[in-house]
Amino acid sequence: MLDIKQIRENPQLIQKKLNSRGGKYDIQPILDLSQKQRELELERNELQARSNEIGKLVGQKVKTGISPQSEELLSLKEEGNLVKTKLSDLEPREKELKGQIEQLLLALPNLPSDSTPIGESEDDNPEVRRWGDEYKPQNTNILPHWEIGEKLGILNFERAVKIAQSRFVNLIGAGAALERALIQFMLSKHIKNGYIEISPPLLVNTDSLTGTGQLPKFAQESFKCAEDELWLIPTAEVPVTNLYRGEILNKEDLPIYHTAYTPCFRREAGSYGRDMRGLIRLHQFNKVELVKIVTPESSFEELEKLVASAESILQSLKLPYRVIELCTGDLGFGATKTYDLEVWLPSFGKYREISSCSNCIDFQARRADIRFKESGKKGTRFVHTLNGSGLAVGRTMAAILENYQQADGTVKVPEELQIYLGREVL
Repeated sequence: MLDIKQIRENPQLIQKKLNSRGGKYDIQPILDLSQKQRELELERNELQARSNEIGKLVGQKVKTGISPQSEELLSLKEEGNLVKTKLSDLEPREKELKGQIEQLLLALPNLPSDSTPIGESEDDNPEVRRWGDEYKPQNTNILPHWEIGEKLGILNFERAVKIAQSRFVNLIGAGAALERALIQFMLSKHIKNGYIEISPPLLVNTDSLTGTGQLPKFAQESFKCAEDELWLIPTAEVPVTNLYRGEILNKEDLPIYHTAYTPCFRREAGSYGRDMRGLIRLHQFNKVELVKIVTPESSFEELEKLVASAESILQSLKLPYRVIELCTGDLGFGATKTYDLEVWLPSFGKYREISSCSNCIDFQARRADIRFKESGKKGTRFVHTLNGSGLAVGRTMAAILENYQQADGTVKVPEELQIYLGREVL
């Protein structure tokens, strides 16, 4: 959520930054409602001051021994009652205005950082670096991962449709083992690098999804339980970040690093052409997530470290990838700055996203009311939150099935995974 004070003080700058995202965002209704709220607040403060003044006057008059039925005292009491009535009338009006402002604020995305490149779409995302070109397979007859997976008998999509619907998959035998090995490998590596593992609930309440920015905007892309006010998580970012919702942390406890493996559930309605096949865009998929809760002064440095943590998985698996920086027009709703990691998929002949690492600064913290205090200082400040995939497990499996595919139809197991999987070849 954006800071209403920032909107009031710098409306032109805020509108310009929102316009750079490419959507139609208008802050004028917020400014109009905010002005009405401030007028009511001023009126309330004046009435409250007068009510306090009347109370003191009445007390002073009573101490002088004036008759309770004197005209002067009765007049003051009558005015006091009138002021209290006006105050009670203002309260619901002010509360309603605050609610309207909050709903409008919840619909606004985060502001791009000053260092985020300006652009209209993914075509304007600059490439930051590439890694691992020497590991790209020389074999030119690479089968798509879903084809080689079905030939090996480790992926099955047809029976998943029978069980559920399209865009689900059954992993069989070595396929299930490979996914389990990837999850264990990723978690072990992140834990070794200082992340604390969390195993969170897969169902969360509305407040949790609102806190991290999925609601109200993305309600149609989420799966909701019919009988309960609970939602299936679209990413572990939601429950892990909301561990601290409504809390005031100590600065000494920051930064907080968490990693979590969870299944993730997304509707993602629409046609994506070639993405409709295979493991790239499923309604249910597994992911190892990274979440950081840090001080405002360190968040951009922590973002670079977060990207490095995600990159370390790809480098250990010797999977070629590139890092791109998202432009303003392609930035996610809650992010101020984002790097995407894209892994090389030979059958596509291009890089495909496997991780998105974002700094949300205080955007989620305001929505979820996560603050911190510093010993010896008054007041509190909002933390900064960061999140990133470390990595999307199904997409990592797809990259292995294609990049490690051999001419004889087998697939080599990356060296780092062999100890977890107990085999060298699929």
